[in-house]
Amino acid sequence: MRIDIITIFPDLIKSPFNNSIIKRAKESNLVKIYFHNPRDYTNNKYKQVDDYPYGGGAGMVMMIEPISKCIEKLISKRQYDEIIYLSPDGNKLKQSTCNKLSTKKNLILLCGHYKGVDQRIRDHYITLEVSIGDFVLSGGELAAAVLCDSIIRIIPGVLGDQSSALSDSFQDGLLAPPIYTRPSDYNGLKVPDVLLSGNTSKIDQWREEKSLEITRNTRPDLLKD
Repeated sequence: MRIDIITIFPDLIKSPFNNSIIKRAKESNLVKIYFHNPRDYTNNKYKQVDDYPYGGGAGMVMMIEPISKCIEKLISKRQYDEIIYLSPDGNKLKQSTCNKLSTKKNLILLCGHYKGVDQRIRDHYITLEVSIGDFVLSGGELAAAVLCDSIIRIIPGVLGDQSSALSDSFQDGLLAPPIYTRPSDYNGLKVPDVLLSGNTSKIDQWREEKSLEITRNTRPDLLKD
């Protein structure tokens, strides 16, 4: 998979890609990540990429020209499955979306800043808008890092044990059950006996029941879906 990230603050987002699972995925050539700064695509001597909004109002808007030039250069070299804009008013990110995107070959992620990007970019280039929650960040960089992590970790071969990703919360529409590890008894705090029984069918049943119980108590909206 190739992911091209368009951002005016590349240093803000690079750290998550140089550690842990994503770092291993890059080293294994399972994913390649490139950063592109719209400031490199403007003829303005001050490298300006934002301006006041037409019609007045507070804040600044990212200009169409540098972003358009950047995207045009990328799409002239290869075909992209999705051009994604990280936006608080986009489609709320779900595990099903991550699963779908993990099967793609080439993605472009556009990180907005200030009040956002010129609407013509969204109308003409963007194929998918994604929000990571009902709140506003200073820019799309952190949201892009979240999206990339959620996609890359489920690419086959990235995790040592692929079944680990399949048992994550939301994969089956439920939250994950409680998990435990050694010691089995810590100052009287004990691991449930069923997990120590070695009876696979009973363990699976216990986990399913706990997943349903936790989901019903904390995220009943998932059961409606």
